[in-house]
Amino acid sequence: MKQTASEFSGAVLYISKKNNKTYEKEFRKDKLILRDLVLYLKCKDDVEVKKQDVYLKDIATIECSDKTIYKRCREIQIHHFEKKDDRTVVSVLKVIQLICKECPGILVQSVGETDILIEKVQVKTNKGWKQWIKIGGVCLVSFFGTSLTIIAYNNDAGIVDIFDDIYYTVLGVRPGKVNILEITYSIGLAAGIILFFNHIGGRRITKDPTPIEVSMRKYERDVNQALIETADREGKEEDA
Repeated sequence: MKQTASEFSGAVLYISKKNNKTYEKEFRKDKLILRDLVLYLKCKDDVEVKKQDVYLKDIATIECSDKTIYKRCREIQIHHFEKKDDRTVVSVLKVIQLICKECPGILVQSVGETDILIEKVQVKTNKGWKQWIKIGGVCLVSFFGTSLTIIAYNNDAGIVDIFDDIYYTVLGVRPGKVNILEITYSIGLAAGIILFFNHIGGRRITKDPTPIEVSMRKYERDVNQALIETADREGKEEDA
Protein backbone atom coordinates (compact mmCIF):
# COMPACT_ATOMS: atom_id res chain seq x y z
CA MET A 1 0.00 0.00 0.00
CA LYS A 2 1.41 3.36 -1.06
CA GLN A 3 0.58 6.46 1.00
CA THR A 4 1.15 10.17 0.34
CA ALA A 5 0.53 13.01 2.78
CA SER A 6 -0.30 16.67 2.17
CA GLU A 7 -1.30 19.58 4.42
CA PHE A 8 -4.96 20.55 4.02
CA SER A 9 -6.79 23.05 6.31
CA GLY A 10 -4.78 22.14 9.38
CA ALA A 11 -5.34 18.42 8.84
CA VAL A 12 -3.29 15.66 7.31
CA LEU A 13 -4.88 14.04 4.27
CA TYR A 14 -3.84 10.49 3.54
CA ILE A 15 -4.68 8.95 0.19
CA SER A 16 -4.43 5.15 0.22
CA LYS A 17 -4.55 3.19 -3.00
CA LYS A 18 -5.57 -0.47 -2.86
CA ASN A 19 -7.37 -2.66 -5.40
CA ASN A 20 -7.72 0.33 -7.75
CA LYS A 21 -9.81 2.20 -5.16
CA THR A 22 -8.90 5.46 -3.45
CA TYR A 23 -9.78 6.10 0.17
CA GLU A 24 -9.32 9.40 1.93
CA LYS A 25 -8.51 9.53 5.62
CA GLU A 26 -8.56 12.81 7.46
CA PHE A 27 -7.33 13.06 11.05
CA ARG A 28 -8.45 15.89 13.38
CA LYS A 29 -7.78 15.65 17.12
CA ASP A 30 -7.76 11.84 17.19
CA LYS A 31 -11.10 11.72 15.34
CA LEU A 32 -10.84 9.68 12.18
CA ILE A 33 -12.98 10.98 9.32
CA LEU A 34 -13.41 8.56 6.41
CA ARG A 35 -14.83 8.95 2.96
CA ASP A 36 -15.78 6.21 0.45
CA LEU A 37 -14.91 3.42 2.89
CA VAL A 38 -17.44 0.65 3.60
CA LEU A 39 -17.56 -1.52 6.72
CA TYR A 40 -19.72 -4.63 6.50
CA LEU A 41 -21.41 -5.61 9.76
CA LYS A 42 -22.93 -9.03 10.47
CA CYS A 43 -24.47 -9.15 13.96
CA LYS A 44 -25.39 -12.35 15.77
CA ASP A 45 -28.86 -12.87 17.20
CA ASP A 46 -27.79 -14.47 20.50
CA VAL A 47 -24.46 -13.91 22.26
CA GLU A 48 -23.10 -15.26 25.53
CA VAL A 49 -20.22 -13.44 27.21
CA LYS A 50 -18.27 -14.05 30.41
CA LYS A 51 -16.99 -10.52 31.08
CA GLN A 52 -18.80 -7.35 32.08
CA ASP A 53 -17.50 -5.35 29.11
CA VAL A 54 -18.93 -6.34 25.74
CA TYR A 55 -17.07 -5.31 22.58
CA LEU A 56 -18.05 -5.32 18.93
CA LYS A 57 -15.86 -8.36 18.25
CA ASP A 58 -17.99 -10.31 20.77
CA ILE A 59 -21.36 -9.71 19.09
CA ALA A 60 -20.60 -9.34 15.39
CA THR A 61 -18.35 -10.18 12.49
CA ILE A 62 -17.02 -7.22 10.54
CA GLU A 63 -15.13 -6.83 7.30
CA CYS A 64 -13.29 -3.78 6.01
CA SER A 65 -10.60 -3.30 3.38
CA ASP A 66 -8.67 -1.02 5.73
CA LYS A 67 -7.07 -3.18 8.42
CA THR A 68 -6.47 -0.22 10.73
CA ILE A 69 -10.15 0.62 10.78
CA TYR A 70 -10.96 -3.08 11.10
CA LYS A 71 -8.87 -3.46 14.26
CA ARG A 72 -10.12 -0.17 15.71
CA CYS A 73 -13.79 -1.03 15.24
CA ARG A 74 -13.43 -4.48 16.76
CA GLU A 75 -12.45 -2.90 20.07
CA ILE A 76 -15.48 -0.58 20.31
CA GLN A 77 -17.29 -1.13 23.60
CA ILE A 78 -20.97 -1.91 23.05
CA HIS A 79 -22.25 -2.52 26.57
CA HIS A 80 -21.15 -2.78 30.20
CA PHE A 81 -22.96 -5.18 32.53
CA GLU A 82 -23.63 -4.07 36.06
CA LYS A 83 -23.42 -6.64 38.84
CA LYS A 84 -27.20 -7.08 39.03
CA ASP A 85 -27.69 -7.32 35.26
CA ASP A 86 -27.14 -10.46 33.23
CA ARG A 87 -29.11 -9.82 30.02
CA THR A 88 -29.68 -6.97 27.57
CA VAL A 89 -30.94 -6.36 24.05
CA VAL A 90 -29.01 -4.05 21.72
CA SER A 91 -30.33 -2.72 18.43
CA VAL A 92 -28.07 -2.79 15.38
CA LEU A 93 -28.79 0.96 15.02
CA LYS A 94 -27.05 1.50 18.36
CA VAL A 95 -24.05 -0.48 17.11
CA ILE A 96 -23.90 1.55 13.89
CA GLN A 97 -24.15 4.76 15.93
CA LEU A 98 -21.14 3.75 18.04
CA ILE A 99 -19.14 2.81 14.93
CA CYS A 100 -19.90 6.15 13.25
CA LYS A 101 -18.98 7.97 16.46
CA GLU A 102 -15.61 6.24 16.52
CA CYS A 103 -15.04 6.60 12.77
CA PRO A 104 -17.06 9.58 11.49
CA GLY A 105 -17.98 9.44 7.82
CA ILE A 106 -17.60 5.68 7.43
CA LEU A 107 -20.35 3.83 5.57
CA VAL A 108 -21.70 0.86 7.58
CA GLN A 109 -23.66 -1.81 5.76
CA SER A 110 -25.49 -4.28 8.00
CA VAL A 111 -26.04 -7.78 6.61
CA GLY A 112 -26.98 -9.55 9.86
CA GLU A 113 -29.58 -9.44 12.60
CA THR A 114 -31.41 -6.26 13.58
CA ASP A 115 -31.45 -7.03 17.34
CA ILE A 116 -28.79 -8.71 19.46
CA LEU A 117 -29.59 -10.56 22.68
CA ILE A 118 -26.54 -10.47 24.96
CA GLU A 119 -26.36 -12.67 28.06
CA LYS A 120 -23.65 -12.72 30.72
CA VAL A 121 -22.99 -16.29 31.84
CA GLN A 122 -20.81 -17.87 34.47
CA VAL A 123 -19.36 -21.22 33.47
CA LYS A 124 -18.38 -23.53 36.31
CA THR A 125 -15.63 -25.98 35.40
CA ASN A 126 -16.38 -28.23 38.39
CA LYS A 127 -20.05 -29.14 38.10
CA GLY A 128 -20.14 -31.34 41.21
CA TRP A 129 -22.40 -34.17 42.30
CA LYS A 130 -25.61 -32.17 41.86
CA GLN A 131 -25.06 -32.00 38.11
CA TRP A 132 -24.53 -35.76 37.90
CA ILE A 133 -27.75 -36.38 39.86
CA LYS A 134 -29.65 -34.19 37.38
CA ILE A 135 -28.15 -36.08 34.42
CA GLY A 136 -29.02 -39.43 35.98
CA GLY A 137 -32.58 -38.30 36.72
CA VAL A 138 -33.13 -37.11 33.16
CA CYS A 139 -31.77 -40.40 31.77
CA LEU A 140 -34.05 -42.50 34.00
CA VAL A 141 -37.15 -40.44 33.19
CA SER A 142 -36.40 -40.59 29.45
CA PHE A 143 -35.73 -44.35 29.49
CA PHE A 144 -38.75 -45.44 31.51
CA GLY A 145 -41.04 -42.87 29.90
CA THR A 146 -40.17 -44.07 26.41
CA SER A 147 -40.49 -47.71 27.44
CA LEU A 148 -43.96 -47.19 28.92
CA THR A 149 -45.03 -45.27 25.81
CA ILE A 150 -44.01 -48.16 23.52
CA ILE A 151 -45.68 -50.73 25.78
CA ALA A 152 -48.90 -48.71 25.95
CA TYR A 153 -48.96 -48.32 22.15
CA ASN A 154 -48.44 -52.06 21.61
CA ASN A 155 -51.23 -52.91 24.03
CA ASP A 156 -53.64 -50.40 22.48
CA ALA A 157 -52.90 -51.64 18.96
CA GLY A 158 -52.97 -55.30 20.01
CA ILE A 159 -49.67 -55.91 18.24
CA VAL A 160 -49.25 -59.42 19.73
CA ASP A 161 -52.61 -60.58 18.37
CA ILE A 162 -51.81 -59.05 14.99
CA PHE A 163 -48.53 -60.97 14.81
CA ASP A 164 -50.30 -64.21 15.82
CA ASP A 165 -52.89 -63.75 13.07
CA ILE A 166 -50.20 -63.02 10.45
CA TYR A 167 -48.20 -66.07 11.59
CA TYR A 168 -51.28 -68.31 11.39
CA THR A 169 -52.31 -66.92 7.99
CA VAL A 170 -48.87 -67.54 6.43
CA LEU A 171 -47.86 -70.83 8.08
CA GLY A 172 -51.24 -72.29 8.99
CA VAL A 173 -50.32 -73.03 12.61
CA ARG A 174 -50.55 -71.07 15.81
CA PRO A 175 -47.23 -69.69 17.10
CA GLY A 176 -45.72 -70.50 20.48
CA LYS A 177 -44.94 -68.02 23.19
CA VAL A 178 -42.47 -66.01 21.07
CA ASN A 179 -42.53 -66.03 17.27
CA ILE A 180 -40.15 -64.72 14.63
CA LEU A 181 -42.31 -61.65 13.94
CA GLU A 182 -41.99 -60.39 17.51
CA ILE A 183 -38.21 -60.86 17.43
CA THR A 184 -37.77 -59.00 14.13
CA TYR A 185 -40.18 -56.27 15.34
CA SER A 186 -38.05 -55.69 18.47
CA ILE A 187 -34.83 -55.56 16.46
CA GLY A 188 -36.37 -53.22 13.89
CA LEU A 189 -37.76 -50.94 16.60
CA ALA A 190 -34.34 -50.56 18.25
CA ALA A 191 -32.61 -50.00 14.89
CA GLY A 192 -35.22 -47.42 13.89
CA ILE A 193 -34.73 -45.46 17.12
CA ILE A 194 -30.95 -45.44 16.64
CA LEU A 195 -31.22 -44.28 13.01
CA PHE A 196 -33.86 -41.66 13.82
CA PHE A 197 -31.88 -40.06 16.65
CA ASN A 198 -28.62 -40.46 14.68
CA HIS A 199 -26.66 -41.70 17.70
CA ILE A 200 -24.97 -44.88 18.87
CA GLY A 201 -23.78 -44.13 22.37
CA GLY A 202 -21.79 -40.93 22.05
CA ARG A 203 -21.11 -41.30 18.32
CA ARG A 204 -23.02 -39.88 15.39
CA ILE A 205 -23.98 -42.05 12.45
CA THR A 206 -24.02 -39.10 10.03
CA LYS A 207 -23.06 -35.42 10.26
CA ASP A 208 -26.68 -34.28 10.02
CA PRO A 209 -28.20 -32.69 13.15
CA THR A 210 -30.42 -34.94 15.21
CA PRO A 211 -34.18 -34.28 15.59
CA ILE A 212 -33.56 -33.25 19.21
CA GLU A 213 -30.95 -30.69 18.11
CA VAL A 214 -33.32 -29.29 15.48
CA SER A 215 -36.11 -28.97 18.06
CA MET A 216 -33.75 -27.30 20.55
CA ARG A 217 -32.63 -24.76 17.93
CA LYS A 218 -36.25 -23.89 17.15
CA TYR A 219 -36.98 -23.55 20.85
CA GLU A 220 -33.96 -21.27 21.36
CA ARG A 221 -35.02 -19.04 18.46
CA ASP A 222 -38.55 -18.74 19.85
CA VAL A 223 -37.23 -17.89 23.34
CA ASN A 224 -34.78 -15.31 21.96
CA GLN A 225 -37.50 -13.68 19.87
CA ALA A 226 -39.80 -13.52 22.89
CA LEU A 227 -37.07 -11.90 25.02
CA ILE A 228 -36.32 -9.33 22.31
CA GLU A 229 -39.99 -8.43 21.89
CA THR A 230 -40.43 -8.17 25.67
CA ALA A 231 -37.45 -5.83 25.97
CA ASP A 232 -38.83 -3.70 23.14
CA ARG A 233 -42.27 -3.43 24.76
CA GLU A 234 -40.79 -2.54 28.14
CA GLY A 235 -38.47 0.05 26.59
CA LYS A 236 -35.34 -1.73 27.81
CA GLU A 237 -33.77 -2.22 24.38
CA GLU A 238 -30.65 -0.13 23.74
CA ASP A 239 -31.45 1.76 20.57
CA ALA A 240 -29.99 4.73 18.70
